[in-house]
Amino acid sequence: MAKSAGTKSKHARVLSSVVSYRGPVFRVTTDEVEEPGGVLARRDVVRHSGSVVVLAVEHSGKACRKSEPRILLERQYRHAAQSIMWELPAGRIDDGETALTAARRELLEETGYAARKWKRILHFYVSPGFLDETMTIYLTLGLEAGKAKPEPDEKIAIRFFPLSEAKRMALDGRIRDAKTICGTLWLSRSRYA
Repeated sequence: MAKSAGTKSKHARVLSSVVSYRGPVFRVTTDEVEEPGGVLARRDVVRHSGSVVVLAVEHSGKACRKSEPRILLERQYRHAAQSIMWELPAGRIDDGETALTAARRELLEETGYAARKWKRILHFYVSPGFLDETMTIYLTLGLEAGKAKPEPDEKIAIRFFPLSEAKRMALDGRIRDAKTICGTLWLSRSRYA
């Protein structure tokens, strides 16, 4: 469809793009662009294949509808944050994987759990000012315990938290990971809680 006279594009026009860095997890491009509104700019963009997050929920007791749900969190060291953090299970989407396939793999690798029910609940950009990575959060129900198969560089402890406690942790700063805060607050407001 042709643009009408006087209408600016909603997208940037890339004038040039060069790969400035290529690593095993992401690459960085340096782009010269004309953005909507006519702004000419250099933009360094971290290019990433995308990530998945698993909000694994367990109801305790026989009266599942009346009991408080518990969510599975991992505790591991994050070098970029220089901190040991509580997080939802998550990981990168590998080449050739769908988001759901990656989510199933990550949950099993990191926690040993599999789930019978999966539902995509959130999809968002992590930090769109310089990073094209998206995250997709899946809600899982019907957990089945198994044996974890973490990567050699992963030292992960897991624990179930009552939703009310995880929400308090998110709101008082004990959980500082954005994807975990998003998933926890979503669950606290949803009909699944």
